[in-house]
Amino acid sequence: MAHDGEREQDVVESLGQAPKPLNNGNAPSCVKPWYALFIMARPYASEMAKLAETFAWAGSVDIDPLRRAIRTAGISPLRAIGSGGSLTAAHALASFHQRFTHRIATIATPLEAIEEPLDSNTATWLLSAGGSNVDILAATEALISREPRQLGVLCGRIGSPLTDLCQAHPFVDLMIYPPPTGKDGFLATNSLLGFTALLLRAYVTEFGDPDEWLTASGAMESLLLEESEALTLWRDATTPLWTRPTTLVLYGPATRIGAIDLESKFTEAALGNLQLADYRNFAHGRHHWLAKRGETSSVLALVCDADRSLANRTLALIPRGIPQARLEFFGNASATAIASLIAALRVTGWAGSARGIDPGRPGVPEFGRKLYNLSLSRSSKGDVVRGLPPRDAAAIQRKTGMAPAILASNGELEFWRKALHGYRGRLLDSIFEGVVLDYDGTVVETRRRELPPDPEMVVALTRIVKSGARLAIATGRGKSIRHELQAVFPKELWPEILLGYYNGAEISSLADDSSPDGTNQTNPPLRELAKALREQPELAAIAKQTDRRHQITLEARRVTPEGRLWDLAHQTILSSNDPGVTVTRSSHSIDILAPGVSKLNVVARLRGLVGSAPLLSIGDRGRWPGNDYDLLRNPNALGVDEVNADPATCWNLSLLGQRGPAVTMAYLLGLEAHVNGLRFSEGALR
Repeated sequence: MAHDGEREQDVVESLGQAPKPLNNGNAPSCVKPWYALFIMARPYASEMAKLAETFAWAGSVDIDPLRRAIRTAGISPLRAIGSGGSLTAAHALASFHQRFTHRIATIATPLEAIEEPLDSNTATWLLSAGGSNVDILAATEALISREPRQLGVLCGRIGSPLTDLCQAHPFVDLMIYPPPTGKDGFLATNSLLGFTALLLRAYVTEFGDPDEWLTASGAMESLLLEESEALTLWRDATTPLWTRPTTLVLYGPATRIGAIDLESKFTEAALGNLQLADYRNFAHGRHHWLAKRGETSSVLALVCDADRSLANRTLALIPRGIPQARLEFFGNASATAIASLIAALRVTGWAGSARGIDPGRPGVPEFGRKLYNLSLSRSSKGDVVRGLPPRDAAAIQRKTGMAPAILASNGELEFWRKALHGYRGRLLDSIFEGVVLDYDGTVVETRRRELPPDPEMVVALTRIVKSGARLAIATGRGKSIRHELQAVFPKELWPEILLGYYNGAEISSLADDSSPDGTNQTNPPLRELAKALREQPELAAIAKQTDRRHQITLEARRVTPEGRLWDLAHQTILSSNDPGVTVTRSSHSIDILAPGVSKLNVVARLRGLVGSAPLLSIGDRGRWPGNDYDLLRNPNALGVDEVNADPATCWNLSLLGQRGPAVTMAYLLGLEAHVNGLRFSEGALR
């Protein structure tokens, strides 16, 4: 999970000269030379002395970015990916996800993540303290290319190869939390505790009772103080275990994180044989080890309130003569989870002292250094179709939801290849006199929707206006967008920019300060429906409802799948007098629109200004019932995220691993001024 400690130069000086690098100097730049592994040589006791500082930091640092990412993950199953010590943190993440969201979560190593693709709607998180090992980088590259609905990356180092890679793909939820104690030594210690505590605090705060975190953190005080009475009791209890080479660790669900980390630490530092079993799985055959090898084995039991009775009955049946030690944990599940991890860190140190091995500097063999720097073999490219460019393959897979290789085997690929060719050819041949863009998710990142567009985006949009082409923005928002855009565009351009507020209910120029009408009063077609929605008990509990003249907006107050709000809204509409409304959804809300309201109204207004000349539409939610579905049915429509199933339009032609405003920017930069408007350059969209 983390490697490094002293400065690399100090290590080189202590050796007299820098040893020759492996692989004839051709190792990837992100992989440190083998002599950098000597940097790990830090006494384990010095790592333990910093645990209290790390835990205090995890309890006070700003976790808003982490909470936002967890909120997104909370509506989906999750896969947590890590290697080495980060694998323990991945287990912690999966455990918290299941406990707090009641959604399934699984764990994978980077190799498993690369070779075992999951449905793109699975939230996928990678954890890495250092952000530089070849495995996590390879997994990140593979996952970025698959474009999961959420890709979260938790890293402990600013400016690492991992963070640089993620910043080149802005759709990644990148969270950087450098521990205050710096990088770990040979084993993951402070970074592991810091990550686990941060994740627990975020999940508790977002989904549970915030007081649970305060209670849990208060219970850690005695375990974080060096030579406390609690630690002395634990150390004395475990001392007899180290006379035997094999230790069986018994645990329950609440202490699983500690057990998993013990196995990792004992193996990585070669402290001894260690086997894991929960109390009931131990009964299904694993107890037989003690029957045959009891004279060389001991038992360590992690016992908490939830499993104390079962633990007592289990331990009472273990043959006498086999050393036993119990580590007792008290308090809620959150306190037990963190305490079990701290126990694992402490026990590792005591076992090392008893066996003459410092876990912080156990020594690294030559073959181990070579193994660490070994690059992953490239996955077999069985899903690649010969002669199909990568960008075309990505576009076809986004459009169909199927790998091109499968389409080819079904005899369907040629149809989609021809459709794509014809669509792109039409775009390249067209001269556009106007451009209509969605806003959230297209001009600005959805998770940064409270901020104005990036300066680069403003420059690109300004260039469109100055070229003489018309620019319009169609959004579900109200006057907030006018304030944001007036703050970034030159005032002389305001009259040239059209804004379609509330999904096209009101249209005016950016210069018009009288628009939109933000009255919190619905017009007659929506009035009764607004009342019915407010009186729906579940909606009232889970959703914030905002009523406008032509639009009702529902936003979840807590983590709720889009589908649930959608179902509740439709159920209420179907039970009403059917006012002929339209229901759309975006990445953050559901909008119920009055009859006749559509983003196509913005297209029609622009059409009145440019006549029959082609118009270009760009949006992120082109798949029904996305709020750009109407907008992207235009024959000249480009998607930057979700697309519809129509082979004639609404394709996403971006490079692999990009979506949202980054794709919009690529499209806009591909447009060149023409005597009659804008057209794509010859090399664009390919």
